[in-house]
Amino acid sequence: MAAKIKLYTNHGCPWAHRAHIALEELGLPFEEEIIDLSVPRTPEYLAINPRGLVPSLSYNGQIITESAVVAQFLADAHPSHLVPPTGTPDGALQANTFFTKAHAQNFKVIFAKTPAEAEEVAAEFVKQVVSEIEPLLADAAPYFGGSKTLTLAEVLTGSFLLRLFALTKHGVVTDSLTKDLPAKAPNFYKWASKVVEHPSVTSIWDEDKVVAGTRARLEKLKAAQA
Repeated sequence: MAAKIKLYTNHGCPWAHRAHIALEELGLPFEEEIIDLSVPRTPEYLAINPRGLVPSLSYNGQIITESAVVAQFLADAHPSHLVPPTGTPDGALQANTFFTKAHAQNFKVIFAKTPAEAEEVAAEFVKQVVSEIEPLLADAAPYFGGSKTLTLAEVLTGSFLLRLFALTKHGVVTDSLTKDLPAKAPNFYKWASKVVEHPSVTSIWDEDKVVAGTRARLEKLKAAQA
């Protein structure tokens, strides 16, 4: 009997987006409830997730929270190409390296107080990608570990790669984050370019809405700091 799955989510949240990628790639039917992150959470949702964050997953009545845990749970509960056989590269490890080494710099660029600070942080982001991520993608074909299909690595990073390319393309953040990647980190650039085109990754992606929302939040933050 098919599992009864309900996802509490927000399509603008990159963390919740991870769960959508996993569910889409696994082909699992699910019900979704959109949680408005711009207002205080309802008592009903806080009873499901006391932290008020998304995603939360109800799986046959069991509540699972934290995006990486949700994605890993789904991958384990429904064995597939997302988790390669034992002895092959660990996609979760690759994703963790991306977040600990590179994504932190990407996040800092968004909130940089001056253009000079943004350029400095962007240079560090590229440096970390080149030294830490690029070697892990030497055998990407086109996905992690030589896979022809998405793996857990792409499930965990796809929504953030979408934002990396979209925010630089639209001038929300400096294009120094991405302009040198084809030359300096060709493995990463080719891999990321494939990931952001995949239907499971783009299923809920609304580029214009995310870009406009991010721009508005940054303008509001700058006005408050002025």
